[in-house]
Amino acid sequence: MSNRTSALLVGLADPESPDAQRVLLFRLLVANAQELRTRMDRLLSASGLTTQQAMLLQILQGEPEPPTLTHFAARLGMSHQNLKQIGAVLVRKGLVKIVPDRADARRRRIQLTARHHRLWKQRDPDDHATVARWSDALSDREVLATVASLTTLFHALVTSREQQQET
Repeated sequence: MSNRTSALLVGLADPESPDAQRVLLFRLLVANAQELRTRMDRLLSASGLTTQQAMLLQILQGEPEPPTLTHFAARLGMSHQNLKQIGAVLVRKGLVKIVPDRADARRRRIQLTARHHRLWKQRDPDDHATVARWSDALSDREVLATVASLTTLFHALVTSREQQQET
C-alpha cells in the first residue's frame, strides 16, 4: 500500500468496520475529486477555464431555460455572491450573459452564449476521450455500478441539504 493510500486510513481504529469504510469512502471521494479537478484544470487551461467554471457551464446547459441567479445558486448549493463572482468571470470570457428577467427587471438570469456552444462543440470529443482514459482502471461494469452508487449518494445528499435549508 502506498503512503498516500495508507494516509487515508489514519485515525481509523478498525479500518474494516462499516463506519470506518464509510469514512474511507468519503476520504477516497475527496482525494479522487481533487486529483480529477487538478487534471481537468490542466486540460482546460488552454481555454482559460477552471473545472469549477466548466462544471457550472455544463449544469447551466442542462437547464430548460435561463435560471435566475438566485435559483441557480441554490441549485448548485453555493452562495449567490459566489455565483455572481464566477458569472462575472464567465461574462468577461464571453461564455454567458446576465440579463434582466422579462417579468421582473430586478431579477437577473444567466444564459449561455453562442461562443459557449462553439467552445464545447470543439472541445467535447477530445475532452470526453481524455476523461474516459482516466477511468480505464475500471471495467465497463464497474463504471456502471459506480455511477449508479454515486448518483444515489448525490441525490440523497442534495435532498438532505434542501431539507436542512427548509427548516
